Amino acid sequence: MKSLTEHLVFNVKTRRAFVNITPQIKKLVTKSSVQEGLCLVNAMHITASVFINDNEIGLHQDYEKWLEGLAPHEPIEQYDHNKTGEDNADAHLKRQIMGREVIVAITKGKLDFGPWEEIFYGEFDGRRPKKVMVKIIGD
Repeated sequence: MKSLTEHLVFNVKTRRAFVNITPQIKKLVTKSSVQEGLCLVNAMHITASVFINDNEIGLHQDYEKWLEGLAPHEPIEQYDHNKTGEDNADAHLKRQIMGREVIVAITKGKLDFGPWEEIFYGEFDGRRPKKVMVKIIGD
């Protein structure tokens, strides 16, 4: 069995953003030389997410509005977590909704996606470096 573990670092300049990381993940799958296996992509920070969906700007804007409706950033006083001096309670909640990780099958050396699927890094409390772990295993 082969394996590859790599860490990608993102430093998004805005508080919130969605970054298509599919090209980086595809390169790592090629680097791994795994033909049949699994690829785990995991946000290693509690205010960031990794998820799979369509790369369509309208959908990303819909996510932004939907998430802000579910867990609005302001007023920051509405959250007990922010009483610790933070202002990012909403980011923790948004991460919980969008998820921590994805696992994608590797078939014949390629990510085995459904139609329109791509992998995204979701940032909900940006402006500092955060890691995403990519672990690929298989034959």
